[in-house]
Amino acid sequence: MEHGPRRSPIYAIIRSGGKQYRVEEGSIIDVERLEASEGDKVELTDVLLLTDGSRVTVGSATVPGAKVTAEVVGQGRGPKVTVFKYKSKTRQRTKTGHRQPYTRLAIQEIVTAEKRTRVKAEAEPTEEAAEKKPAAKRTRVKAEAKPTEETTESKPKRAPRRKATSHGT
Repeated sequence: MEHGPRRSPIYAIIRSGGKQYRVEEGSIIDVERLEASEGDKVELTDVLLLTDGSRVTVGSATVPGAKVTAEVVGQGRGPKVTVFKYKSKTRQRTKTGHRQPYTRLAIQEIVTAEKRTRVKAEAEPTEEAAEKKPAAKRTRVKAEAKPTEETTESKPKRAPRRKATSHGT
């Protein structure tokens, strides 16, 4: 029996290959086939939901700044599915099989936007270095286009369309 407050796990819901998966650090999942060889590192940036302990972050499309890093464990093919098409009274029968390819991933790390900002804050230059940087270049504002004689001339108006009338017979 555990004592003290129960801590919920850190997990994310990601999208890969048109499907959604719930992942935690250390979990192994099978996703639609990815073009990666065994041992490659893969970054999944389509993070739809992220929970960090007791806080839940839901993205409007995706959670900004969040990503999941994983390692490709292997490639494989799923179980065989038999497809049988039959049309009665025409002697039409078709039997085919299909095995869906997949990629097995080992989830290594779930990176949140907060972790990224902490790393960037440490890498920011000091005030002395900021003073040495040259000032930003000025951008020119385009002047509004002056109306020319062609645009100010009135164009002939088009005749209004006639309504279709049905003539009685």
